[in-house]
Amino acid sequence: TTPRRAVLSTLGLLPLGACGFRPLYGGGEGSVTSPSALTELAKVRVALITERNGQLLRRALEQRLRPQPGIPAVYELRCGLAFGQDIQGFRRDGIPSRVRTTATANWFLFTLGAPPTSIASGAERSFDAYNIPENQFFAADASREAMERRLVELLADDLVRRLAIVLTSRTAPDATRS
Repeated sequence: TTPRRAVLSTLGLLPLGACGFRPLYGGGEGSVTSPSALTELAKVRVALITERNGQLLRRALEQRLRPQPGIPAVYELRCGLAFGQDIQGFRRDGIPSRVRTTATANWFLFTLGAPPTSIASGAERSFDAYNIPENQFFAADASREAMERRLVELLADDLVRRLAIVLTSRTAPDATRS
């Protein structure tokens, strides 16, 4: 047996494959791999998001949603991105030495019909921190930018997983019908 099957059988989850259980994701880096989820995600278009980090989030979302030329857009994702900072450490002279940043993406999924109908909404949140080295402004700035990029990537992963769950549960056939 493969290592995955060995783990599943140890956990008692191997029989779940026979009852219609299908994993939503299983590829590298938390990517969604379910064919039905990928098809539904390709129908989502991301609205413009303001500011630089918003543009980075939009690009990361579009890369993960994988819009395809033959699949028309059915949904629009609208996001707002906000950052909050907390000082976590100080040097003896009172200058901050460590900053923790919280990134929050509030999102809303609408149909593209007229009028647009709200399907789902939510908020995804990620945390990260960086150190501020003494007398090295550029090093601190580079650390902050790298941390913001990591937060945007984490938010995009979380948001796409959430959308996949919403869209596949919305389009899944009703199990009570025969």
